[in-house]
Amino acid sequence: MSQSLLLDGKVAVVTGGAGLNGLGFATARMLAAQGARVAIFDLEQADPAGAAAKLGPQHIGLIADVTDKASCDAAAGSVLKQLGRIDVLVNNAGITQPRKTQDITASDYDAVLDVSLRGTLYMSQAVLPAMREQRGGSIVCISSVSAQRGGGILGGPHYSAAKAGVLGLARAMAREFGAEGVRVNCVTPGLIATDINKGKIPEDKRASILESIPLNRIGEPNDVAGCIVFLASDLSKYCTGVTLDVNGGMLIH
Repeated sequence: MSQSLLLDGKVAVVTGGAGLNGLGFATARMLAAQGARVAIFDLEQADPAGAAAKLGPQHIGLIADVTDKASCDAAAGSVLKQLGRIDVLVNNAGITQPRKTQDITASDYDAVLDVSLRGTLYMSQAVLPAMREQRGGSIVCISSVSAQRGGGILGGPHYSAAKAGVLGLARAMAREFGAEGVRVNCVTPGLIATDINKGKIPEDKRASILESIPLNRIGEPNDVAGCIVFLASDLSKYCTGVTLDVNGGMLIH
């Protein structure tokens, strides 16, 4: 008897998923490997259609700006039209900036908060009607260990604030939509080797960071993707409002 895949027949949306070395694409690849049809959302210059094509012909890539509500609604509508349903949303789109508190400008604040926090709200709003109607769905929001420990890795305080906001938003949505079968959970990655931080960690700092991680290595995108697949699937069907730490033990609390 063949083992059925965790996400057979499911449709998953991954925002900010077109960067081939990023968490989003690693997650899209793993969702696809577990049987999901995947829609990758990203900005035009990131080429979401090209990224989706790398996963196979049954997957789609759509241009969407998560900071624009109409764009989120249109992209979600397009997925429903092309793939028929939406079972999983991974709110992965985010940007970071290394800034000290006094150096955060109004435009810095807007840029970081808009993508991580407003984007998570708008994209969730865009898929919730379909999930509520089918009385089932899993929304996975990507926060960060920096929200929990107060930064101190790469992103500035506004990044910590945005990612902490994601935790509060996700918990409140979990409470609101649980009775309708929609689960909302967060993943808080620690330091993961992606393009966002490539070459940004000097060797001496790297050594001290490794000393603070019990598993003694920097994470890989697949380390996070596996945890997202767990939260997306029925393996976690009695989990909602949780924060799943994926940080190698950097923050044990």
